[in-house]
Amino acid sequence: MKGRRVLIVGLNYAPEPVGIGPYSQGFAEALAARGARVTVVAGKPYYPKWRVDPAFAGGGWRHSVEGGVSITRCPHYVPAEPSGLKRIVHLASFALSALGPALRAALRPKAERPEIVFTVAPALLGVITAWLAAKVAGARLWIHVQDFEVEAALATGLMDDSRLSARLARWVEATFLKLGDHVSTISPQMCAKLVDKGVAPARVFEMRNWSDARFAPDPEGAAAVRAEWGLTGKVVALYSGNIARKQGIEILVEAARLLQDRDDIAFVICGEGPNRQPLEALAAGLANVQLHDLQPAEKMGAMLTMADLHLLPQIAGAADLVLPSKLTNMLASGRPVVATTEPGTGLYAEVDGCGTITPPGDAPALAAAIAALADDPARRAMLGEAASARAAQRWRKDPIIDRAAAAVGLDQASRLSS
Repeated sequence: MKGRRVLIVGLNYAPEPVGIGPYSQGFAEALAARGARVTVVAGKPYYPKWRVDPAFAGGGWRHSVEGGVSITRCPHYVPAEPSGLKRIVHLASFALSALGPALRAALRPKAERPEIVFTVAPALLGVITAWLAAKVAGARLWIHVQDFEVEAALATGLMDDSRLSARLARWVEATFLKLGDHVSTISPQMCAKLVDKGVAPARVFEMRNWSDARFAPDPEGAAAVRAEWGLTGKVVALYSGNIARKQGIEILVEAARLLQDRDDIAFVICGEGPNRQPLEALAAGLANVQLHDLQPAEKMGAMLTMADLHLLPQIAGAADLVLPSKLTNMLASGRPVVATTEPGTGLYAEVDGCGTITPPGDAPALAAAIAALADDPARRAMLGEAASARAAQRWRKDPIIDRAAAAVGLDQASRLSS
């Protein structure tokens, strides 16, 4: 891989703590560590709070070198309340803002131009920016799909499936995806969906997300968190991550309400996002629910270890539109996962044997599953061991990136002079 040149165009990047950002950073730095010359054009960090990180607010484009990667962070519109139209403007503003830096990278002297332009969907509109840069540079375009944003907008009600705009959005999505010389995504079911959308099977391959080695188990830190939050001696059911529509996280509060007489079970929700305030209102008065801000990366090992079981809700119809990135670290923590999904989905396949699965939207079934695990520490331990083993088997970073690099020829010697 030494000497290969890669341009990455993607809205989300570190220091965003959750979602796509940490994976784009991990991918870029892993390629750089393998000897590739990596340039990143990203947005300014804003997720999951939906406001620009104060450290990056103001001014225009910012340039830095981090982890061996040259990064340009672009200004873009960030709506405080991301409705459908505002999201489109948000995504379009990044695509336009990123165009200049991407084309400058593509117009370098021939021996310095990118050989592969890698872009992440979402943001789907950024694919056009990446495609133009690839055309100018004479490079191959690699589209990586973290979730199907059009389908997710329809599933969560942000877009009306009966309207002409929905049909147009589906057409645009399929058209953009077919521009890729290589198109990857994060689960077998999502690979199949790419083919359904018209992407040639020979161009499709899987590149999973991976568990984060920084979040290693931290028993001492976990005990400290439990003591600080008044959780000592309780069975802790934890959700940590984005609080948005596609999670269907309200079901956790409904399950907590059904279990409010069980003072030995505590629901802990750590996260931020557009649905945080409505969730707080829904949980008002429930003594068995705690809401906290998303915890920093250095505390995540303790947080994940502190849990006795992890909660992973998803709404019906969304499970094969995105495989939640938080699942990787849940499994690696050695704790069972309680997920809401349907049989046959990618999420079902990953959680089966490592936890309990209940139907989406069925709060009584979810409450019963949580109570059953709370009452059976031996089963929790058995499922937790299976979760840890599955993470080691399927979710290790280096093999995942090595396979993806081989799929697009990045593991070969550079074709152009360095």
